[in-house]
Amino acid sequence: MSEKTGEKTPFYDTEPIEAIKLKRPGRIVFAVVLVILTVLFVWDAAVVRQAYDWPEVGKYLFDRRIVEAVGVTLVLTVLSMILAVAVGVTLAIMRMSPNTVVRSVAWVYLWLFRGTPVYVQLVFWGLLATIYKSVDFGIPGLDPLASIEVSGVLKNAFILCILGLGLNESAYMAEIVRAGLISVDKGQNEAATALGLGWWHTMSRIVLPQAMRVIIPPTGNEFISLLKTTSLVTAVPFTLELYTRTRDISAVTYKPVPMLIVASIWYLAVTSILMVGQYYLERHFAKGANDRPKVMKPTVATGVITLPEAAELDGAGGSTNTADSVAAPGATGQER
Repeated sequence: MSEKTGEKTPFYDTEPIEAIKLKRPGRIVFAVVLVILTVLFVWDAAVVRQAYDWPEVGKYLFDRRIVEAVGVTLVLTVLSMILAVAVGVTLAIMRMSPNTVVRSVAWVYLWLFRGTPVYVQLVFWGLLATIYKSVDFGIPGLDPLASIEVSGVLKNAFILCILGLGLNESAYMAEIVRAGLISVDKGQNEAATALGLGWWHTMSRIVLPQAMRVIIPPTGNEFISLLKTTSLVTAVPFTLELYTRTRDISAVTYKPVPMLIVASIWYLAVTSILMVGQYYLERHFAKGANDRPKVMKPTVATGVITLPEAAELDGAGGSTNTADSVAAPGATGQER
């Protein structure tokens, strides 16, 4: 309140409040303790613990066998993910089908592959050649009309790894894709149908571009997880990927810890690159999602507007009503 006039001072004319930051000494102490513990751990691992054997780590970090194993791991991950996405999209569409049989088959697939451990599935895939030596076509109880030998194909460990990892991952990708499709408002489909667009154009041009904002983040996480899951393909067995390769070398050198560090460094390097790519993909598909519309500014300044007719009457000496000389902004040219 003003002392001279006795009127209240508007809130926007008052002086800003000087806020005093609350002191929290507990946080500072906790942060200092964390820093000290980290420094002690690094010092212990780098100097004291001889089992880490850092010269051995440097010796095998860029060894030809290790680098080749990294390449095999990446190829295995990419091919398995391509299979997982293709099967996952199909399963997601089947899960949303109005046909009860189609929807039930997709549900049973998801129940089976999500309900059993991936290691058990890979062991099963490795034994598949002993179960199915051939695929016969014909009427049960009679001689087969055709028979295809599949034992040779099923003995290829690399193909079995792709099938085992890809089909297991497809169960998770199906739910991710279905969640993305459900996140798009149904009005988008109705609007596309009203415009005469078919199912393919509706999905590719209307629904999927909006659903990708929801699909990309968990898909990136699943891709990184699949890269690390490749360490389990030794159950098939397949021995050319990164973890199994380092384990075989450690069986000769009798130094397992340095080889585990070598594998961990490569896994961290690859996943770090994938995380950067995931970040830029998320930013690309999230364009305009969180943008707020700008506040519309008035095209005419707020104030009293004198109408042309009222001005002519004032110039002629006539008197006009004050209420007639005031009009809302944007009222010019409208019927009065």
